[in-house]
Amino acid sequence: MTAQTTPQTLDYIVTVVNEEVITHSELQEQLRKAQTRLEQQGIRIPPDADLERQVLESMIMNTLQLQLATRTNVEVDDLTLNEALRNLASQQNMTLDELRDSIESSGFSYANFREDIRDELLIRRLQQRQVVSRINITDKEIDNFLVNQVQQGAIASEYRLFHILIATPEAASPEVIAAKKSQAETILSQLQQGADFQEMAVRVSDGQQALEGGDLGWRSAAQLPSLFLESVLSLSVGEASPLIRNAGGFHIIKLADMRGGKQLVTQTKARHILLKTNELLSDREAERQLSALKYRLEQGEDFAQLARATSTDLGSAAEGGDLGWVTPGDMVAEFETVMDSLAEGQISDPFKSRFGWHLVLVEQRREHDNTDQARRTEAARQIRERKIEEELNTWMRQLRDEAYVEYRLKNESQ
Repeated sequence: MTAQTTPQTLDYIVTVVNEEVITHSELQEQLRKAQTRLEQQGIRIPPDADLERQVLESMIMNTLQLQLATRTNVEVDDLTLNEALRNLASQQNMTLDELRDSIESSGFSYANFREDIRDELLIRRLQQRQVVSRINITDKEIDNFLVNQVQQGAIASEYRLFHILIATPEAASPEVIAAKKSQAETILSQLQQGADFQEMAVRVSDGQQALEGGDLGWRSAAQLPSLFLESVLSLSVGEASPLIRNAGGFHIIKLADMRGGKQLVTQTKARHILLKTNELLSDREAERQLSALKYRLEQGEDFAQLARATSTDLGSAAEGGDLGWVTPGDMVAEFETVMDSLAEGQISDPFKSRFGWHLVLVEQRREHDNTDQARRTEAARQIRERKIEEELNTWMRQLRDEAYVEYRLKNESQ
């Protein structure tokens, strides 16, 4: 008697990327993850062929970057990976074991998830080395940017944008450009007739954020690509732009929302006493000594005098532990959390930060107009982010254009 066997589908290659391949099973795994993300974001899942094309292109770009990381000796060790996983679990209020259980209960392999995180870290390090580290911002750029914002009336505004890109290849023929323009015009017409922008972005966009529904997030005028700035300033919330053309292709943007206002912050005038631990001063002894100091302060001794006599923060000790007016973000998180929990005139219990053990006295609070400094700091950050995005796009396009990619899916053509 011949034993019956269950037919099994053999895995096969769907794309060749330089010297490596992407298999059908790998593509299906990434498709499942993309569908899960879209469902969590409340974005309607597009037709299978459209989602498959977007996910495959994302896999190709990741593969190309990982290949370059290997060639340039970019690595992520297990210690770094484990720390990233612990941070990820903490952000979701989970332990590492709970994170593992959550992933596996969703039908995904934790081992594969772990390696996906390693790949993300590798790509981030590669981009940092190849692009981000070469970005420089000058004071003159910040000055010019702030002047332009004032002139455009956009100094206090931030914009949330959705984006669709219909890309054109380098040195494209007039016929190819005309076909891409026609495709973009059709998409724009559908959007004007009520089609969902984010669903359309997932289906057709060639932009980096396609699988996030084209969501570029909140950006000030400084962060907007210069190509988009004029169009954004002319749009109303909920409105999509006409076609915007550049060498990369045809763009459509939608102004999803906007916000803005004065930058007021609550500053805290505080003093502290710091005891740094060492071979002679343990954590337990430092905490005990600070508890004794707090008791003396509660009995009426002067904080400034005790700080001068006992604090190992030499800079502030000379000033009686005075930290001046502290703006949010000036101190490490563990210090700021305790300080912010205190009322005026209140002294903290001893607590530990990465610098040692502290007592903190909150003397006063005030509302401070930090607009000018905040705008300058934010301008530098946003100019940098805009430059990084533009340079990354150029770098990734060049990486893609120089690669050998062979499609073997029936519905794909090179």
